[in-house]
Amino acid sequence: MKRIYKVVDKEVAEIELDNLEAKWGKQYPIVIKSWRDNWERLSEYFQYTEEIRHLIYTTNIVEGYHRQIRKVTKNKGVFPNDKSLLKLVYLAYRDISKTRWMN
Repeated sequence: MKRIYKVVDKEVAEIELDNLEAKWGKQYPIVIKSWRDNWERLSEYFQYTEEIRHLIYTTNIVEGYHRQIRKVTKNKGVFPNDKSLLKLVYLAYRDISKTRWMN
């Protein structure tokens, strides 16, 4: 799928979608059908500049951060006050930042 998102324009992306279907279409027909059925909406992505597309494509960084924060807060259950929640989120952020930039 990265081959589809990382190309320069919609026409080349359509070729890559065809290649994806040729390779994986029999194994994942529902996924390919979904891409085909929604191609007009999915391909709107190519109207943006490469820099904007990169930001759109890399939102998984934000999602990963949120997942790690949820993991920490979910284990606690109830917080005595807002300040205790804020402290926990801050400490989690600090730990996440250390590990993210060390890799």
